[in-house]
Amino acid sequence: MTDVSERPPPTTGSAAPAARAMAATRPGRVVGLDGIRGLAALFVVLNHIFERAWPGYPANPAPFWAAWFTYGRGAVVMFIALSGFSLGLGPARSGWRFKSLATYAHRRAWRILPPYWAALGFSLVMTWYVLAQPGWPVSNGKSVVVYGFLVQDAFAQGHHGGFWAAGSPNRTFWSIAIEAQLYFLLPFLLLLVRRVSARAMVGLVAAIVVTIGLLGPHVPLMNSALVKFTPDLAVLFAVGLLGAGIVTADERTRSRPWAGYALAAAVPAIVLMAVKGATWSSLNLFWLDLAWAPAVGCFLVAVATSRPRPVVRFLDSRLPRSLGSCSYSLYLTHMPIVIAVSYGLVLGRVARGAPTFFVLAAILLPVTVCFARLFAAVFELPFQRHRGWTPLRQSMSARLPRRRRTAPAAVAGHWRSAIRASGPRNQAGGRCRPAHPQPVAGRARPATRPGPTVPSGPGGSAARSGSC
Repeated sequence: MTDVSERPPPTTGSAAPAARAMAATRPGRVVGLDGIRGLAALFVVLNHIFERAWPGYPANPAPFWAAWFTYGRGAVVMFIALSGFSLGLGPARSGWRFKSLATYAHRRAWRILPPYWAALGFSLVMTWYVLAQPGWPVSNGKSVVVYGFLVQDAFAQGHHGGFWAAGSPNRTFWSIAIEAQLYFLLPFLLLLVRRVSARAMVGLVAAIVVTIGLLGPHVPLMNSALVKFTPDLAVLFAVGLLGAGIVTADERTRSRPWAGYALAAAVPAIVLMAVKGATWSSLNLFWLDLAWAPAVGCFLVAVATSRPRPVVRFLDSRLPRSLGSCSYSLYLTHMPIVIAVSYGLVLGRVARGAPTFFVLAAILLPVTVCFARLFAAVFELPFQRHRGWTPLRQSMSARLPRRRRTAPAAVAGHWRSAIRASGPRNQAGGRCRPAHPQPVAGRARPATRPGPTVPSGPGGSAARSGSC
């Protein structure tokens, strides 16, 4: 999801805003997006901690400062919009075309599937051998097939009553299947943009999705689509694609006050949540996601065009950027850890509500982040750096012999340092001078190293071991 960092050279004067805006049109990492990914992944972890501290919310009310953690779906909304935005930058620079569909498909599969399959294995192990969440169906062999082929949105437990109904090893995996389906949709969206326009593409997708939302309660087939496939996220994906087109447009379009637009567009969504209340919001995530779409799209454009600077500077600071580098791994792996710690260690031993929230946060935030960093180092980052099996194998084979060569030298150097540090000292506390090699009895001293014979006697041992 992230590429090699590329930053513009420093500029001064009136040319600086234009240079910052033009930086978004160049290939490379868009400054600030990694920070958004990292904070969104951390918000998902906090959402799942919140759900265990106040189970059944809003029936079990939470204080005002914690209630906003209930909208964990907002982080998924941001992830999907970011995905459309990031994938749209390349085609937007080249006439809304892929250089190669085969290359696009290979890169998406190479980027998404290895960490996902590794996380699936980890989740199954945690569910079978550590702790499964009480009250939920335990995963079985069908779960391996259903989740392995990314069709869990159609066959997950509760969505389908037939033979292939499968329990979930990790409840965060539902969005990965949705994102994979949107990858298949992307070429058709680009075709619409080329034939008509980006705004018309977003309008058509929104019209289809809103129609499904309106007819869903009355038409069983559309209601099933609403429950299974979460079509509202397609609008967020299309909005992200439109944002990529804005970032790569002319300077006049890029220089508009997109941060102000984002703030203004967020007001209706916030008012809707405040007026309708937590119960309505939790039962109408479809409409709430659509209400946030304009604000999310404008915010991404604002960050990509480096506005406002304090926000972009914070998003590109060390902590958010570091979280962003392992955000996908954090999203994939945190849930089994949250289940194990919550139900195995904390719940029932700490009072419900705020005490449980703070105890779980103190334990789970560092544990999940550290585990995600280790997981990403093995299953995610190598697949970002190397775009195929051949370069990956070559990199691994090049590292192994180097480690084998350097390991004995490192061990020998360590022992030499230890011997020097623990050698004899003289009476003043200084180190003894190293002894020179002594001749062996019965052998002649080499002609090139003449010297007196070392006398025997009381000083012999001191001479052999150096002067002390």
